[in-house]
Formats: sequence, C-alpha cells, structure tokens
Amino acid sequence: MTTGIMEVTVVGARGLKNAEFFGKVDPYVVIQYKNQEQKSTTGHRKTWNKPRVHWCLCLRGQGISPEWNEKFKFEVDYPAKEDEQHKLSIKIMDHDTFTDDDYLGQATIYLKELFEQGLEKGNAELRAQKYRVVSSDKTYHGEIKVGVTFTTNIRKTG
Repeated sequence: MTTGIMEVTVVGARGLKNAEFFGKVDPYVVIQYKNQEQKSTTGHRKTWNKPRVHWCLCLRGQGISPEWNEKFKFEVDYPAKEDEQHKLSIKIMDHDTFTDDDYLGQATIYLKELFEQGLEKGNAELRAQKYRVVSSDKTYHGEIKVGVTFTTNIRKTG
C-alpha cells in the first residue's frame, strides 16, 4: 500500500448562485475526501489597486465571484478497497449569521488517474482548472477553480 499527501488549492469561483434576498452571498467551501473534511474561510472579494469605500460591510457579502487562494492537505492511502471511488467533493455554501447556511452547489473531482500517475512517478499534479458547480436541482450555477497535487510516501508493510 502507498500513502501520500494530497494538496488541494481552492483558487476562486465565478457565477455562483445568489441565495440571498437582501445583500450578497458569503461563500465558503467544504472539501471532503473519504472521511476527511476541511472548511475554507469565507471568500474575499477581488481586490483592486485603487482603494474603495464600503459603506455597509454587514450587507455587502463576498458576492458570487469570491477568491480564496487557500491550500488544504489530506492523507491518502492508495489503492483502497476495490469498489471505493477516489473523488474529491467540493461543496460551496453561503454563510448566514442568523439562519442555517445555504447550499450553493457542488463540484466533484475524480482522482484515480492522478493517484496512479503519482504512484508511478512519485508525484502528480492537476493544474488549477475550472470545474462546473452543480446545484441541488442538477443545473449548473457557475464554476470553481481548483488545483490538486499528490506526493507519495511508500509505506513498508511486513
């Protein structure tokens, strides 16, 4: 069995569904690989070189095109059980202060080929690319840009 570290870089998103009646969404992501789960901070609005005045930050939110530029590490055992799929689930949520957070959509990245290449070469990379965000009604609502790397460590069994 081979073990390794998978590093996931969540860059940003565009065109997300706006779940707010008043104000803007405050999106964050929940990343899940098997039984491991990690959560990003709430996305930041894109920054510009010119300073801007924001009058009411409590109502402005981060909007439907946030940037995170955050990295997350997951432990990987490969190969796993025969029927087990290697996939990364990225759920996009809208943070709400006084009610439950809203589900905005999800993207799934299948990792089997990445792991096989990493097993062969010692490491592998899926450069940051855009993945469609699928909402609960199975329609597309925006995209999320994510990169994934996998580096192996050979575990000696015996």
